[in-house]
Amino acid sequence: MFSKILIANRGEIALRIIRSAKELGLKTVAVYSEPDRNSLHTMLADEKVCIGPAKAAESYLNIPNILSAAEITKADAIHPGYGFLAENPRFAEICETSGITFIGPSAEVMSIMGDKSRARQEMKKAKLPVTPGSDEVIADIDDAKKTAKKIKYPVILKAASGGGGKGMRIVRTPSALEGQFSIAQYEAKAAFGDPSLYMEKYIESARHIEIQVIRDSHGNSLAFGERECSIQRKHQKVIEETPSPFIDEKTRRRIAKAVEDATSFIDYQSLGTFEFLVDDQKNFYFMETNTRVQVEHPITEMVYGIDLIREQIRLAAGERLSPIHDFRMRGHSLECRINAEDAETFIPSPGKIEFLVLPGGQGIRVDTAAYQGWVIPPDYDSLIAKIVAVAPTRREVIDKMRTALEMTTIVGIKTNIPLHINILSNSDFKKGRYDIQFLENLLEKQVKKRRT
Repeated sequence: MFSKILIANRGEIALRIIRSAKELGLKTVAVYSEPDRNSLHTMLADEKVCIGPAKAAESYLNIPNILSAAEITKADAIHPGYGFLAENPRFAEICETSGITFIGPSAEVMSIMGDKSRARQEMKKAKLPVTPGSDEVIADIDDAKKTAKKIKYPVILKAASGGGGKGMRIVRTPSALEGQFSIAQYEAKAAFGDPSLYMEKYIESARHIEIQVIRDSHGNSLAFGERECSIQRKHQKVIEETPSPFIDEKTRRRIAKAVEDATSFIDYQSLGTFEFLVDDQKNFYFMETNTRVQVEHPITEMVYGIDLIREQIRLAAGERLSPIHDFRMRGHSLECRINAEDAETFIPSPGKIEFLVLPGGQGIRVDTAAYQGWVIPPDYDSLIAKIVAVAPTRREVIDKMRTALEMTTIVGIKTNIPLHINILSNSDFKKGRYDIQFLENLLEKQVKKRRT
């Protein structure tokens, strides 16, 4: 086992990693940018090192500074969390050659699965159903037109080197393709430093379903029950739940078996998530693999009673998967992502938290780095907390979550809590009748209603 882990991240995920590391008896090192000097992760880690100014490229994406911090503090492992360098194969490779363990899959596997076009090719070889689309990166607009004509509209353009909704554009007609292609390229270049795009058939009324998998270096793997991630805005997830109200046990087993076979095929080692689109006939199609911990991992932990970060650290140290004697889901779990933003305009709302009351009680978990008096910087993602609820049934967990949200008080900034309450109160959501267009359609209807 390691003696000291450097966390190359910030916010709630940095605290989450610190907690599991401490439970394993490991020392921790927090790195931080200048605006994050008073952030909670710097207070709770055993050591802290400033790695640069606010701009992520000069701090949280600055590989030389992060490695220097690891060398100075004698950290023998680095956990990247999610975002920033978490899916950067070059960073993983540099860690490996520097004698520091990267807590994640190998640089080679990250390189394969991080390139969305290449990942599609590998998953085809692994017999995983793949959404119809381009087998290679789209060379130019002429290539895009030919591919779209072949797979038929609507199509979706995606950044080959990224995720998180950036560099993604739905195209429904040939006349819209050229403009959307240019915009997607620009976004991909700005977000990931790579303008390369690939194209897929856009499946209408689909569900966004993901499977958490974990595999050790001894060939043991576990694919967990699905997470339903269809409540999203502009391809950004808002609410996640497990199990899905749409997926039946037969489909669940089929997808889990396919994922376990795929991880064996590419020799995937570590924590990872395979994402799928599922149509109304329960046919599932591979979209991408996130070679890191997911924001929404707590809901899987809540229904399985497992610490995924702890397992991820243990596996990186070469240990075997912990035995689970009764591997099954217990109850239902929901996660609401609380962002510092206006609930109607979605404009970010950085600033000082003047007063803060977070929910608690049986079946409630809050992952956050926020505290009263903390100044939220405008430089990073607007996520400030994840409120997670678990209960025996879906109906009970919705009621429990709504109560938790109504008892949450954050003064000084705006948050999207009203949006979450709005969704949880919707009759279609309560009945589990929704797809990836649900939230966009709901918001559009409400805008029209306000105008009339």
